Amino acid sequence: QVQLVESGGGSVQAGGSLRLSCAASGITYRRDSISWFRQAPGKEREGVASANTAGGTKYYADSVQGRFTISQDNAKNTVYLQLTSLKPEDTAMYYCAVSTSALYSSTWYEWRRYSYWGQGTQVTVSS
Repeated sequence: QVQLVESGGGSVQAGGSLRLSCAASGITYRRDSISWFRQAPGKEREGVASANTAGGTKYYADSVQGRFTISQDNAKNTVYLQLTSLKPEDTAMYYCAVSTSALYSSTWYEWRRYSYWGQGTQVTVSS
């Protein structure tokens, strides 16, 4: 059974940084992909970044390209999301999610393709 636990959220000022962690268990490495999504109050869930556990191509939303970095440490069963140059509009609940299907540049941000979700960690950026 897949279990995902996020941590690392918090409150920072604009321009600051945070590192989110997603501790994953029960996933199938080299098949599954792990992505980060976020959702702000009153807004739709938004794909932020994605990586396959086999390594290789990573995907980012245009809104975070160059500021956020997704990485993984398979030995620790953990996926990270480094957030830098944070903006107030980055304020949201951040979730990690696992897809057991192949993902591509045109599909990785579709939240319906993900079967497993963590409970989320809140990121708040003040101006």
